[in-house]
Amino acid sequence: MPQEHNPANLRTEVDRLLAEGAIEAASRRLAELWRREPGSATAAFVGSRADQLRDKLPLTKFKLAILRSFTVEPIVPPLRAEAFAYGIDLEVHIGDFNTYVQDFVDAKSSLYRFAPNAVVLAVRTEDVAPELTHQFADLAPEAARQAAHRVASGYEQWINSFRQHSQAALIIHSLERPARPSLGVVDGQSETGQSGLIRHINSELRRIAGSHRGVYVLDYEGLVARYGSEHWHDERKWLMARLPISAENLLPMAREWMRFLVPLSGRTAKALVVDLDNTLWGGIIGEDGMTGIKIGPEHPGAAFQALQRALLDLSRRGILLAICSKNNLDDAMEALDKHPGMLLRSTHFAAVRINWGDKSQNIREIAQELNIGTDSLAFLDDNPFEREQVRAALPEVTVIDVPQNPAEYAAIVRDCPVFERLTLSAEDQQRTAMYAEQRQRADAEHSFQSKEDFFRFLEQEAELSPVSDLTLARIAQLTQKTNQFNLTTRRYSEAQIAEMANQPGWNIFSIRVRDRFGDHGVVGVAIAHDQGGQCEVDTFLLSCRVIGRTVETALLAHIAKCAAERGCRRIVGWFLPTRKNAPARDFYPQHQFELVEQNANGSLWAFDLTRQEVAFPKWVKLITVN
Repeated sequence: MPQEHNPANLRTEVDRLLAEGAIEAASRRLAELWRREPGSATAAFVGSRADQLRDKLPLTKFKLAILRSFTVEPIVPPLRAEAFAYGIDLEVHIGDFNTYVQDFVDAKSSLYRFAPNAVVLAVRTEDVAPELTHQFADLAPEAARQAAHRVASGYEQWINSFRQHSQAALIIHSLERPARPSLGVVDGQSETGQSGLIRHINSELRRIAGSHRGVYVLDYEGLVARYGSEHWHDERKWLMARLPISAENLLPMAREWMRFLVPLSGRTAKALVVDLDNTLWGGIIGEDGMTGIKIGPEHPGAAFQALQRALLDLSRRGILLAICSKNNLDDAMEALDKHPGMLLRSTHFAAVRINWGDKSQNIREIAQELNIGTDSLAFLDDNPFEREQVRAALPEVTVIDVPQNPAEYAAIVRDCPVFERLTLSAEDQQRTAMYAEQRQRADAEHSFQSKEDFFRFLEQEAELSPVSDLTLARIAQLTQKTNQFNLTTRRYSEAQIAEMANQPGWNIFSIRVRDRFGDHGVVGVAIAHDQGGQCEVDTFLLSCRVIGRTVETALLAHIAKCAAERGCRRIVGWFLPTRKNAPARDFYPQHQFELVEQNANGSLWAFDLTRQEVAFPKWVKLITVN
């Protein structure tokens, strides 16, 4: 390890940079320290220095409440350090021991006073279902079934109560089955045994969660299984401090929570940029040739095939894949498309930069081609020099550190929280194909003399519809992750969108766009509410894929027309600037809105519906769904 990257030296450097006022550099070094030496001592150091930085950095503020039946306090420092490394300023509230039921049902509880963005319910099986643990051998079969039903019904009542008082996300730990069932091997012979009934409760938890917006199940039993039950637990600490998790597993627990908190806070990656040699396959294509590289079902190629399988899974979640490699283009493309062991082909990649240029510059170009911010990119490369170079040049990119053993590459990618998605839309699953269609559009545009001719050639259709059960998840997803063309950048959960839709005077539209090249899917959202004879635009956003093709004008025209039909005299809307939404800055003035107020937060614009109208683009066919 280079001396400057030694953890002790990093601590010294962080303090020096803080003293000099080099805030961003101190933040990068602090995150690097956490990556290199995660642990309780480092978590304390990161927490104390992060307190000095949080008001000076563009961190995403997020409030998490933890309701529990065991000690969780030692998990919080590594959790906050991990959150800081992902650009999240995490504030944590911990409920009292075993008061989760009271916290849920009491509208004036400390839980609701805290007003969290998300809540974790971490309860041990022994505490929520004592009859099915220590007392199980004494129960008749029917009594055991009734106990399981009571536990599942209890969860449903708590969730219903929670939803009456809060629209925050709720993350529920599944229940863990006993490592050594009361009836020994007999337990595994029946679904009404101890393990079977706890499995039934977990199945009911998933059903209940699926029937509520923004409620998710954390597979706690699966987490314990990954690390091994004997290794996960610490009986001595449980008896002494009511902490059932061993010290070395506090960080894995924190990281499992982060797999939910990162997507909830909107800090996810939209694309993964990957290297080729010794990353996507073993060996160097320019030296070993296509027949000499290692990729296939047997060792050592199996490790690289496992990584490719993980990348395919990311692609199916809607995460774009791109290549950034120092290589000869023809050699690399031949390997991708012709090697029999390759799972990924060139068609799986939305952008390709295979040349001998600087990787950070290539990554900037990839972001530009995909029309997303560099802060929406993750980077995977086996070469530590390239990783450090990208970190230095593009600190906003999520650079994934990989171990020396390629057999661990796939797990590193799968465990990275920036790739997690809590819901999957049809658009997510078709995203790579959509970008291929986008390239066709870009190629076609060059052959036209004017934009108007190109727009007519596209034969665009805009389908505008009010929010429904079919579009609710996608609308919430767009508010959470759309950054560039987003006038206010307000983030909403599914539950919050559903609540707004049920309020009088609120109107929530989605826009779906199709053209001669394909279906873009649902790409835009408008949320507006009427008050005092005017319509105020709360949210107006559009995916970067369709910006600049007058679809945004079509959506605004529809809002204006509907507002006038409801008797509104004017439309008003704020533009709230962020580091990323500059493309939306001039949207209102470009559509003849007048500036009526400006302050430190943004500018308020108004449009008089009694004197003018927003013209609907002639080359866009409007389809309205009621």
